[in-house]
Amino acid sequence: MSQFFYVHPETPQTRLISQAVAIVRSGGVVVYPTDSGYAIGCALGNKKALDQICRIRQIDSDHNFTLMCRDLSELSLYAKVDNLAFRLLRNNTPGPYTFIFKGTKEVPRRLLNEKRKTIGIRIPDNAIALALLEALGEPMMSSTLILPGNEFAESDPEAVRDRLEHQVDLIIHGGYLSESPTTVVDCCDDDVQVVREGAGDPTPFL
Repeated sequence: MSQFFYVHPETPQTRLISQAVAIVRSGGVVVYPTDSGYAIGCALGNKKALDQICRIRQIDSDHNFTLMCRDLSELSLYAKVDNLAFRLLRNNTPGPYTFIFKGTKEVPRRLLNEKRKTIGIRIPDNAIALALLEALGEPMMSSTLILPGNEFAESDPEAVRDRLEHQVDLIIHGGYLSESPTTVVDCCDDDVQVVREGAGDPTPFL
């Protein structure tokens, strides 16, 4: 049975954020709010928790996992970013975008796209997500919570509880959100490409 925290969407309670971080650090799988629906995440190096996320979402090795970061300072450690891509990120984060880059050796191999060796990078514009990442002190492995058979991100934490309360360790109720997933921008090559249009305005990348 998962824990269920009601966290204020603008001023997250420090006590609850600390408890959530403890659950992540102990190997837990958490569902939490972002600026584009709910996400599901775990500690960066925890294989067991990652496998559980893959089972819940029914995703395979072609999936681009995402490192949810608190700010751009963590970027160069995990992604190979040129000056053009860095300017694009600086001008469009935090926000509902996922940027795809070639991963560095700091990224666990199981998180990289098997064929392209890529990783998603994301800086969310959501007070709860940012508080969680700040307290954790490192990126969190995340994926938009799109359940099998659905096309959109989960937006209702009560509905998530009904579906997943026996499969995750924590669900953070941070309000009822948009169900649009992020806009995905591939920055691996010189030609930046929008590969999925979602909550973020694609215009800056066209």
